[in-house]
This record gives sequence, structure tokens and C-alpha cells, in this order.
Amino acid sequence: MILARVEGSVIATKKNAKMTGHKFLVVRPLVIDSPEAVAFKSGASTLVAIDSLGAGEGDVVLVVQGSSARLAADDKDSPVDAVVIGIVDQVDIAKRQVFRAN
Repeated sequence: MILARVEGSVIATKKNAKMTGHKFLVVRPLVIDSPEAVAFKSGASTLVAIDSLGAGEGDVVLVVQGSSARLAADDKDSPVDAVVIGIVDQVDIAKRQVFRAN
């Protein structure tokens, strides 16, 4: 699983039939780059994930990839590589709070 922030959405009018009705989100992984860090930093890359929960722009989410994503999408034969499986309220690392949703 990875933590990521929702950056936006993708609209695709033509897509694989198994993807009809799914919402696509652009997410950017979040990283902590030092032991003293008190906040997440945005990673350099983005990915597109299927939204299974109704996440919105700016939300911090949990994303699974690969075979776990296909299972989370309720169809092991879906052409899915990333799925949002959680909307994060708070993250604590080594007794430091590094994220708390508004």
C-alpha cells in the first residue's frame, strides 16, 4: 500500500468495457524523506487509480497496486493496476503526527 494525495481526475469516454462506471483519480505518492520529517512531501511521479470510495481532490488516500488492486476492484480479471481503498484521517509516525485531515 502507498499513501498518496488526490491531485485530480481523469475522464475517458472510450475505455475497456470493464471500466465503465468507474471514477479515475490522478494520485501523487507521499514520502517522508528523513527521520526528523514532520510532514509528508509529494513524490515526483503520479499514477491513475480507480476510486472505490468517493475520494476527492486534496484527500490523502491509501492505494493498493497489482493483484491486490484487482481484488479490491471486485474482479480479478479487471485491467486495474491501482485502487483507492482508504481515505486517510491521520498519520502518526514514531509518535509524531505528520498528517491530520481538516
